[in-house]
Amino acid sequence: QVRLVESGGGLVQPGGSLRLSCAGAGTNFEIYPMAWYRQAPGKQREFVAHITRAGTATYADSVKGRFTISRDNAKNTGYLQMNILKSEDTAVYYCSVGLMWGQGTQVTVAS
Repeated sequence: QVRLVESGGGLVQPGGSLRLSCAGAGTNFEIYPMAWYRQAPGKQREFVAHITRAGTATYADSVKGRFTISRDNAKNTGYLQMNILKSEDTAVYYCSVGLMWGQGTQVTVAS
């Protein structure tokens, strides 16, 4: 099983960057694919990015070319590098590994 904790969110200006982390505890972290989702107030949860254990990544069209998902299995940690951030990226970002979800980290993009 894996327990997850997201971190790295905060307030950033449009065009800026943030790097989110998803720290896993427990066992078998590396055997699961990992994904990031986000949810803005009043909106449904939205898929952001996915990565297999081998490193093959998939992105939502809304973030493709701006976001990069990665993982460091030796550190039991996944990442979401977010560049050229837009106000539309404002949301709580959640990490998912296997059946586990983290608590979320708030990302706010505003001047």
